[in-house]
Amino acid sequence: MAEECTHECSSCGVSGCGDRTAEAGPSTLAPNKRSNVKHVIGVVSGKGGVGKSLVTSLLAAEMNKRGHKVAILDADITGPSIPKSFGVDARLTADADGINPAKSASGIEVMSVNLMLPEGDMPVAWRGPVVTGAIKQFWQEVNWGDVDYMFVDMPPGTSDVFLTVFQSLPVDGIVTVSAPQELVAMIVGKAVNLAKSLEVPVVGLVENMAYFKCDDCGKEHHIFGEPQGAAVAEKYGIPAVATLPMDPSFARLVDEGRVEAYNVEGALDDIIAQVEKVSAEAAE
Repeated sequence: MAEECTHECSSCGVSGCGDRTAEAGPSTLAPNKRSNVKHVIGVVSGKGGVGKSLVTSLLAAEMNKRGHKVAILDADITGPSIPKSFGVDARLTADADGINPAKSASGIEVMSVNLMLPEGDMPVAWRGPVVTGAIKQFWQEVNWGDVDYMFVDMPPGTSDVFLTVFQSLPVDGIVTVSAPQELVAMIVGKAVNLAKSLEVPVVGLVENMAYFKCDDCGKEHHIFGEPQGAAVAEKYGIPAVATLPMDPSFARLVDEGRVEAYNVEGALDDIIAQVEKVSAEAAE
């Protein structure tokens, strides 16, 4: 049975609704007076466990190494891992204008619910409206300062958080993350199609855990099957593709809070080039 219309157009994801009004359509929220965020990129996945937060961290670190001022808004409220990856554990401070974000060793700004909890392993069992409200506060009530690129680490799937971020923040585009399995590729398609329905460009696909490289002979082994990133990108019209290996040093550096030290050896160059291109087009 069709769901009865509540006329809350700003939180509705149903396209082609005859009752939708232009006046009630979604509009982006303004950040506070001490924030000047030039570009916002969402990092999404159709399901959990594919390394979305790792990709967010690596993209932010690579952009930072190129001289950009970078920030991460951790929108994965119930499963935040960004602070751990960057070794950020200091409690947040605030002033009359808003909350001051934490900073990594290299200066990447981070805002995450885990930085507001008395213990890092304390669960966040919040209902949807509270979660989406927190994300809006992270955008509106944080003193981000001047930021060239903000990466939003999204929770997996296409929940109401997805709609909140894409309808409330000025998102220039998304990078989607997958693993080399047909099931994962199918679910990634759901996120891609939702983004397109919201008229948000999909700038790149990162296929994580695509292979394992033998230390002795250098041969690449496809543990989860042949990589499918290129085929998935072609199917959904995604302009840039990258593959990342299964690398034990990923886990080690994340556990040590030193993800910024990882060398991706140019693996994300095509993704970053497309992010810069879409951001430049959005600024015109």
